[in-house]
Amino acid sequence: METSSTALEWAVAELIKNPRVMKKATAEVRRAFEAGGTVVEQAIGEQLPYLSLVIRETLRLHPPLPLLLPRECREACQVLGYDVPRGTQVLVNAWTLGRDERYWPDAPEEFRPERFEGAAAAAATDFRGADLELLPFGAGRRMCPGIAFGLANVELPLASLLLHFRWDVVSGSAEELDMTEAFGITARRKANLLLRPVLCVPLP
Repeated sequence: METSSTALEWAVAELIKNPRVMKKATAEVRRAFEAGGTVVEQAIGEQLPYLSLVIRETLRLHPPLPLLLPRECREACQVLGYDVPRGTQVLVNAWTLGRDERYWPDAPEEFRPERFEGAAAAAATDFRGADLELLPFGAGRRMCPGIAFGLANVELPLASLLLHFRWDVVSGSAEELDMTEAFGITARRKANLLLRPVLCVPLP
């Protein structure tokens, strides 16, 4: 499963679709790394706080695995008035949780990285499994063990793409970009993301 590349493609698509966010993220990356001509992996977290918000918002709207791995009830219980017998397989829909108005009252369908700004907002929505409204990596003892590796596989290439290139839509406009999802094991884009790179900062 190509979960990192799926998340990276969604992040780029959302940035293209939202020029204001693209401009802000690109400016941050270039401010941090343009002088050196390359992205320094060790400095990403501290020097690119807005890019971290972009990735968090991407994972909220487009979790790479929309249905988390199945769990099994160890004992009979009742959930929202429904009897759940012992041994029942339970699937958690992370895609729906990321768009639920009860947890995301401020335009849950819109791409707004700023919703995670500030220490309180970031702490209130820890995607490492502590907060059940944001579960791109699952939760509990069986959550994804490769969170840091997976995030690095999105952060580093995304920062590099924004540092070196401007991205233009091949046909149509950014506003017309098709954001339809093709559901399967992963939630990929239904339409290919066709962009034209324009070199802005020379490659090392």
